[in-house]
Amino acid sequence: MKYIASALAGLTLAALASGAALAQDGAATYPDKPIRVIVTFPPGGSADTVIRLLAPKVGDKLGQQLIIDNRPGAGGHIGMSALAQAEPDGYTIGVGAAGAMAINAIFYPERNFHPLQELAPFTLLTQIPFVWVARKDLPANSIGELIEAAKKGEKFSGAHGGNGSAMHLSIELLNQLADIDIDSIAYKGSGPAAVATAGGQVDVAVVDIPSALPMLEGDRAKVLAVTSERRIAGLPEVPTMLEAGVDDYVSVGWFGMVAPAKTPQPILDKLHDAFAEVMKEPELQERAQAMGVELVSMTPAEYTKYIQDETTKWEQVIQTAGVKP
Repeated sequence: MKYIASALAGLTLAALASGAALAQDGAATYPDKPIRVIVTFPPGGSADTVIRLLAPKVGDKLGQQLIIDNRPGAGGHIGMSALAQAEPDGYTIGVGAAGAMAINAIFYPERNFHPLQELAPFTLLTQIPFVWVARKDLPANSIGELIEAAKKGEKFSGAHGGNGSAMHLSIELLNQLADIDIDSIAYKGSGPAAVATAGGQVDVAVVDIPSALPMLEGDRAKVLAVTSERRIAGLPEVPTMLEAGVDDYVSVGWFGMVAPAKTPQPILDKLHDAFAEVMKEPELQERAQAMGVELVSMTPAEYTKYIQDETTKWEQVIQTAGVKP
Protein backbone atom coordinates (compact mmCIF):
# COMPACT_ATOMS: atom_id res chain seq x y z
CA MET A 1 0.00 0.00 0.00
CA LYS A 2 2.87 2.31 0.80
CA TYR A 3 4.19 1.93 -2.75
CA ILE A 4 0.71 2.54 -4.25
CA ALA A 5 0.29 5.73 -2.18
CA SER A 6 3.73 6.87 -3.25
CA ALA A 7 2.93 6.22 -6.90
CA LEU A 8 -0.38 8.07 -6.65
CA ALA A 9 1.36 11.02 -5.03
CA GLY A 10 3.87 11.06 -7.85
CA LEU A 11 1.10 11.03 -10.45
CA THR A 12 -0.68 13.87 -8.68
CA LEU A 13 2.48 16.00 -8.62
CA ALA A 14 3.10 15.23 -12.27
CA ALA A 15 -0.46 16.26 -13.16
CA LEU A 16 -0.13 19.49 -11.23
CA ALA A 17 3.18 20.24 -12.92
CA SER A 18 1.66 19.49 -16.31
CA GLY A 19 -1.33 21.78 -15.58
CA ALA A 20 1.00 24.56 -14.49
CA ALA A 21 3.05 24.14 -17.64
CA LEU A 22 -0.08 24.31 -19.79
CA ALA A 23 -1.19 27.47 -17.98
CA GLN A 24 2.22 29.03 -18.56
CA ASP A 25 2.11 28.02 -22.22
CA GLY A 26 -1.36 29.58 -22.54
CA ALA A 27 -0.11 32.80 -20.98
CA ALA A 28 2.94 32.82 -23.26
CA THR A 29 0.82 32.64 -26.43
CA TYR A 30 -2.03 34.81 -25.11
CA PRO A 31 -3.95 36.15 -26.88
CA ASP A 32 -4.38 34.08 -30.01
CA LYS A 33 -8.04 34.92 -30.67
CA PRO A 34 -10.39 37.91 -30.18
CA ILE A 35 -11.24 39.04 -26.64
CA ARG A 36 -14.84 39.68 -25.59
CA VAL A 37 -15.41 42.72 -23.36
CA ILE A 38 -18.65 42.70 -21.34
CA VAL A 39 -19.95 46.23 -20.71
CA THR A 40 -22.65 46.53 -18.05
CA PHE A 41 -24.24 49.59 -19.67
CA PRO A 42 -26.14 50.12 -22.92
CA PRO A 43 -24.41 51.65 -25.95
CA GLY A 44 -23.79 55.38 -25.72
CA GLY A 45 -23.12 55.68 -22.00
CA SER A 46 -19.83 56.86 -20.51
CA ALA A 47 -18.45 53.36 -19.87
CA ASP A 48 -19.42 52.15 -23.33
CA THR A 49 -18.00 55.25 -25.03
CA VAL A 50 -14.66 55.08 -23.21
CA ILE A 51 -14.07 51.37 -23.80
CA ARG A 52 -14.90 51.83 -27.49
CA LEU A 53 -12.38 54.68 -27.56
CA LEU A 54 -9.65 52.48 -26.06
CA ALA A 55 -10.49 49.08 -27.57
CA PRO A 56 -8.94 49.52 -31.05
CA LYS A 57 -5.63 50.74 -29.58
CA VAL A 58 -5.55 48.03 -26.90
CA GLY A 59 -6.34 45.46 -29.59
CA ASP A 60 -3.37 46.70 -31.60
CA LYS A 61 -1.11 46.29 -28.56
CA LEU A 62 -2.33 42.75 -27.94
CA GLY A 63 -2.54 41.75 -31.58
CA GLN A 64 -6.20 40.74 -31.32
CA GLN A 65 -9.55 42.47 -31.68
CA LEU A 66 -11.58 43.49 -28.61
CA ILE A 67 -15.28 42.80 -29.21
CA ILE A 68 -17.75 44.83 -27.13
CA ASP A 69 -20.67 42.88 -25.62
CA ASN A 70 -23.25 45.17 -23.93
CA ARG A 71 -25.04 43.45 -21.03
CA PRO A 72 -26.97 46.19 -19.18
CA GLY A 73 -29.44 45.69 -16.36
CA ALA A 74 -29.82 45.32 -12.58
CA GLY A 75 -27.22 47.98 -11.82
CA GLY A 76 -24.49 46.03 -13.57
CA HIS A 77 -25.28 42.74 -11.83
CA ILE A 78 -26.31 40.93 -15.03
CA GLY A 79 -23.08 41.68 -16.85
CA MET A 80 -20.78 41.07 -13.89
CA SER A 81 -22.48 37.76 -13.07
CA ALA A 82 -21.98 36.62 -16.66
CA LEU A 83 -18.33 37.62 -16.45
CA ALA A 84 -17.79 35.78 -13.16
CA GLN A 85 -19.11 32.57 -14.75
CA ALA A 86 -16.91 32.86 -17.85
CA GLU A 87 -13.82 30.74 -18.40
CA PRO A 88 -10.85 32.38 -16.60
CA ASP A 89 -8.63 32.31 -19.68
CA GLY A 90 -8.43 36.02 -20.50
CA TYR A 91 -10.76 35.82 -23.49
CA THR A 92 -13.72 37.28 -21.58
CA ILE A 93 -13.08 40.45 -19.60
CA GLY A 94 -15.39 43.24 -18.49
CA VAL A 95 -15.92 46.83 -17.48
CA GLY A 96 -16.99 47.04 -13.85
CA ALA A 97 -18.43 50.32 -12.56
CA ALA A 98 -18.68 51.73 -9.04
CA GLY A 99 -22.23 50.44 -8.61
CA ALA A 100 -21.47 46.86 -9.58
CA MET A 101 -18.06 46.72 -7.90
CA ALA A 102 -18.54 48.67 -4.66
CA ILE A 103 -22.23 49.45 -4.03
CA ASN A 104 -24.44 46.57 -5.18
CA ALA A 105 -23.02 44.06 -2.71
CA ILE A 106 -24.10 46.43 0.10
CA PHE A 107 -27.34 47.53 -1.51
CA TYR A 108 -28.46 44.04 -2.60
CA PRO A 109 -26.99 41.54 -0.10
CA GLU A 110 -29.55 38.92 -1.15
CA ARG A 111 -27.74 38.55 -4.48
CA ASN A 112 -24.77 37.08 -2.60
CA PHE A 113 -22.35 38.47 -5.21
CA HIS A 114 -18.93 39.46 -3.89
CA PRO A 115 -16.93 41.20 -6.64
CA LEU A 116 -13.46 40.81 -5.13
CA GLN A 117 -14.04 37.10 -4.60
CA GLU A 118 -15.55 36.38 -8.00
CA LEU A 119 -13.61 38.81 -10.18
CA ALA A 120 -9.98 39.82 -10.68
CA PRO A 121 -9.50 43.60 -11.09
CA PHE A 122 -6.52 44.56 -13.24
CA THR A 123 -6.78 48.33 -13.81
CA LEU A 124 -8.94 51.34 -13.15
CA LEU A 125 -9.94 53.09 -16.38
CA THR A 126 -11.62 56.36 -15.53
CA GLN A 127 -12.88 58.59 -12.79
CA ILE A 128 -15.94 60.68 -13.64
CA PRO A 129 -16.62 63.72 -11.47
CA PHE A 130 -20.19 64.76 -10.82
CA VAL A 131 -21.46 68.32 -10.57
CA TRP A 132 -23.91 69.96 -8.21
CA VAL A 133 -26.26 72.05 -10.36
CA ALA A 134 -29.15 74.27 -9.25
CA ARG A 135 -32.24 75.76 -10.83
CA LYS A 136 -31.47 79.16 -12.29
CA ASP A 137 -33.53 81.14 -9.77
CA LEU A 138 -32.33 79.38 -6.62
CA PRO A 139 -31.21 82.10 -4.17
CA ALA A 140 -28.16 80.06 -3.11
CA ASN A 141 -25.25 80.60 -5.49
CA SER A 142 -22.75 78.30 -3.82
CA ILE A 143 -22.63 75.10 -1.79
CA GLY A 144 -21.81 77.17 1.27
CA GLU A 145 -24.95 79.29 0.82
CA LEU A 146 -27.02 76.14 0.22
CA ILE A 147 -25.76 74.57 3.45
CA GLU A 148 -26.32 77.78 5.40
CA ALA A 149 -29.91 78.08 4.17
CA ALA A 150 -30.59 74.40 4.93
CA LYS A 151 -29.26 74.81 8.46
CA LYS A 152 -31.68 77.72 8.94
CA GLY A 153 -34.59 75.44 8.12
CA GLU A 154 -35.11 75.95 4.39
CA LYS A 155 -36.18 72.78 2.58
CA PHE A 156 -34.46 71.68 -0.60
CA SER A 157 -35.07 68.88 -3.06
CA GLY A 158 -32.17 67.13 -4.79
CA ALA A 159 -32.47 65.10 -7.99
CA HIS A 160 -30.20 62.22 -8.96
CA GLY A 161 -29.97 59.51 -11.57
CA GLY A 162 -31.37 56.55 -9.66
CA ASN A 163 -31.87 55.03 -6.24
CA GLY A 164 -28.61 53.67 -4.87
CA SER A 165 -26.54 55.27 -7.64
CA ALA A 166 -23.29 57.09 -6.88
CA MET A 167 -25.13 60.35 -7.62
CA HIS A 168 -27.81 59.50 -5.06
CA LEU A 169 -25.19 58.64 -2.46
CA SER A 170 -23.40 61.91 -3.25
CA ILE A 171 -26.45 63.78 -1.96
CA GLU A 172 -26.60 61.59 1.15
CA LEU A 173 -22.88 62.18 1.71
CA LEU A 174 -23.43 65.95 1.82
CA ASN A 175 -26.38 65.48 4.17
CA GLN A 176 -24.17 63.54 6.57
CA LEU A 177 -21.02 65.67 6.36
CA ALA A 178 -22.88 69.00 6.59
CA ASP A 179 -25.63 67.75 8.94
CA ILE A 180 -28.47 68.91 6.69
CA ASP A 181 -31.43 67.17 5.06
CA ILE A 182 -31.79 67.64 1.30
CA ASP A 183 -34.71 65.48 0.14
CA SER A 184 -33.35 63.21 -2.60
CA ILE A 185 -35.57 62.44 -5.58
CA ALA A 186 -34.75 59.64 -8.03
CA TYR A 187 -35.04 60.07 -11.79
CA LYS A 188 -34.46 57.51 -14.51
CA GLY A 189 -30.95 58.64 -15.30
CA SER A 190 -28.69 61.64 -14.97
CA GLY A 191 -30.12 63.39 -18.04
CA PRO A 192 -33.71 63.54 -16.76
CA ALA A 193 -32.45 64.74 -13.36
CA ALA A 194 -30.59 67.61 -15.03
CA VAL A 195 -33.62 68.53 -17.15
CA ALA A 196 -35.87 68.54 -14.06
CA THR A 197 -33.48 70.93 -12.34
CA ALA A 198 -33.34 73.26 -15.34
CA GLY A 199 -37.15 73.17 -15.48
CA GLY A 200 -37.46 74.12 -11.81
CA GLN A 201 -39.12 70.87 -10.68
CA VAL A 202 -36.32 70.40 -8.14
CA ASP A 203 -33.89 72.77 -6.45
CA VAL A 204 -30.57 71.05 -7.03
CA ALA A 205 -29.18 67.89 -8.58
CA VAL A 206 -26.04 65.78 -8.66
CA VAL A 207 -25.47 64.71 -12.27
CA ASP A 208 -22.64 63.69 -14.55
CA ILE A 209 -20.91 66.33 -16.65
CA PRO A 210 -22.28 65.28 -20.06
CA SER A 211 -25.82 65.68 -18.68
CA ALA A 212 -25.06 69.02 -17.04
CA LEU A 213 -23.26 70.77 -19.92
CA PRO A 214 -26.30 71.34 -22.19
CA MET A 215 -28.14 72.97 -19.27
CA LEU A 216 -25.16 75.13 -18.34
CA GLU A 217 -24.31 76.14 -21.91
CA GLY A 218 -27.96 77.02 -22.51
CA ASP A 219 -27.94 79.11 -19.31
CA ARG A 220 -30.88 77.08 -18.00
CA ALA A 221 -29.17 76.08 -14.73
CA LYS A 222 -26.20 77.13 -12.65
CA VAL A 223 -23.35 75.02 -11.35
CA LEU A 224 -22.36 75.12 -7.69
CA ALA A 225 -19.43 72.69 -7.38
CA VAL A 226 -17.68 69.64 -8.76
CA THR A 227 -17.33 66.53 -6.63
CA SER A 228 -13.76 65.55 -7.55
CA GLU A 229 -10.67 66.10 -5.45
CA ARG A 230 -9.31 68.66 -7.93
CA ARG A 231 -10.93 71.13 -10.33
CA ILE A 232 -11.60 69.73 -13.78
CA ALA A 233 -10.36 70.99 -17.13
CA GLY A 234 -13.85 71.34 -18.62
CA LEU A 235 -15.08 73.61 -15.80
CA PRO A 236 -11.92 75.28 -14.47
CA GLU A 237 -13.75 78.12 -12.74
CA VAL A 238 -15.98 75.80 -10.69
CA PRO A 239 -14.77 75.00 -7.15
CA THR A 240 -14.58 71.53 -5.70
CA MET A 241 -16.72 70.54 -2.72
CA LEU A 242 -13.52 70.59 -0.65
CA GLU A 243 -12.87 74.19 -1.72
CA ALA A 244 -16.49 74.98 -0.89
CA GLY A 245 -15.73 74.03 2.72
CA VAL A 246 -17.11 70.49 2.92
CA ASP A 247 -14.24 68.53 4.41
CA ASP A 248 -13.73 64.92 3.28
CA TYR A 249 -16.19 65.33 0.40
CA VAL A 250 -14.96 63.51 -2.70
CA SER A 251 -17.37 61.50 -4.82
CA VAL A 252 -16.64 60.30 -8.32
CA GLY A 253 -18.11 57.74 -10.60
CA TRP A 254 -15.55 55.26 -11.86
CA PHE A 255 -15.12 52.08 -13.79
CA GLY A 256 -12.29 49.72 -14.54
CA MET A 257 -11.32 46.44 -16.08
CA VAL A 258 -11.92 43.07 -14.45
CA ALA A 259 -11.59 39.42 -15.43
CA PRO A 260 -13.02 36.23 -13.92
CA ALA A 261 -11.36 35.12 -10.70
CA LYS A 262 -8.54 32.58 -11.20
CA THR A 263 -7.45 34.18 -14.47
CA PRO A 264 -3.67 33.48 -14.58
CA GLN A 265 -1.58 36.38 -13.31
CA PRO A 266 0.64 36.55 -16.44
CA ILE A 267 -2.51 37.13 -18.52
CA LEU A 268 -3.76 39.81 -16.13
CA ASP A 269 -0.35 41.47 -16.35
CA LYS A 270 -0.47 41.49 -20.17
CA LEU A 271 -3.94 43.02 -20.12
CA HIS A 272 -2.95 45.63 -17.55
CA ASP A 273 0.18 46.65 -19.47
CA ALA A 274 -1.72 47.01 -22.76
CA PHE A 275 -4.41 49.23 -21.23
CA ALA A 276 -1.89 51.27 -19.21
CA GLU A 277 0.24 52.03 -22.29
CA VAL A 278 -2.74 53.09 -24.39
CA MET A 279 -4.17 55.30 -21.64
CA LYS A 280 -0.96 57.34 -21.57
CA GLU A 281 -1.41 58.51 -25.16
CA PRO A 282 -2.02 62.30 -25.17
CA GLU A 283 -4.60 62.13 -27.95
CA LEU A 284 -6.77 59.68 -26.02
CA GLN A 285 -6.33 61.68 -22.80
CA GLU A 286 -7.59 64.79 -24.59
CA ARG A 287 -10.52 63.00 -26.18
CA ALA A 288 -11.53 61.54 -22.82
CA GLN A 289 -11.33 64.95 -21.12
CA ALA A 290 -13.56 66.40 -23.83
CA MET A 291 -16.11 63.75 -22.78
CA GLY A 292 -15.86 64.84 -19.14
CA VAL A 293 -13.85 61.84 -17.93
CA GLU A 294 -10.26 61.32 -16.83
CA LEU A 295 -8.23 58.27 -17.79
CA VAL A 296 -6.56 56.83 -14.68
CA SER A 297 -4.52 53.62 -14.74
CA MET A 298 -3.80 51.56 -11.63
CA THR A 299 -1.93 48.34 -10.98
CA PRO A 300 -4.08 45.30 -10.07
CA ALA A 301 -3.10 45.73 -6.39
CA GLU A 302 -3.88 49.47 -6.41
CA TYR A 303 -7.23 48.92 -8.10
CA THR A 304 -8.19 46.18 -5.65
CA LYS A 305 -7.35 48.46 -2.72
CA TYR A 306 -9.33 51.29 -4.36
CA ILE A 307 -12.42 49.05 -4.62
CA GLN A 308 -12.05 48.02 -0.98
CA ASP A 309 -11.81 51.65 0.16
CA GLU A 310 -14.79 52.72 -1.96
CA THR A 311 -16.88 49.82 -0.61
CA THR A 312 -16.10 50.79 2.99
CA LYS A 313 -16.89 54.46 2.33
CA TRP A 314 -20.26 53.87 0.66
CA GLU A 315 -21.27 51.16 3.11
CA GLN A 316 -21.07 53.73 5.90
CA VAL A 317 -23.11 56.25 3.89
CA ILE A 318 -25.79 53.69 2.98
CA GLN A 319 -26.15 52.40 6.52
CA THR A 320 -26.26 55.88 8.07
CA ALA A 321 -28.81 57.14 5.56
CA GLY A 322 -30.87 53.95 5.73
CA VAL A 323 -31.00 53.77 1.94
CA LYS A 324 -33.10 50.85 0.69
CA PRO A 325 -33.63 49.40 -2.80
